[in-house]
Amino acid sequence: MAGTFEEIAKRINQTTVGWINYYGIANMKAFIKETQGWLNHRLRQLILKRWKKPKTKYAKLRQYGIDHDDAMKIAYSRKGYWRLSRNEIIHRAITNEKLTKWGLKDITQLYELRYLRD
Repeated sequence: MAGTFEEIAKRINQTTVGWINYYGIANMKAFIKETQGWLNHRLRQLILKRWKKPKTKYAKLRQYGIDHDDAMKIAYSRKGYWRLSRNEIIHRAITNEKLTKWGLKDITQLYELRYLRD
């Protein structure tokens, strides 16, 4: 995906909000929660992949509050982006709250607000 993270989040939000509005009347709370987890995982992979060089990965992880040893483990790992994005260290660096703060809408919350009012 090309573009800034804000542009990507905007496009994802357009799709997910439209999708929730169309299919949201179905009872799919578990499916929505699973989809939100997958989407967050995929975005962490995308962010990690955009950092490319180990030096950049290390600097960004340090910027997001990860200590030296853990940042080095991730920055210089030979594992793939998908596997690394599942790591607990990446979850501490790129939290769900940060993704929301950067413009990604929480579809679980959106679904609950719209259809689970009872």
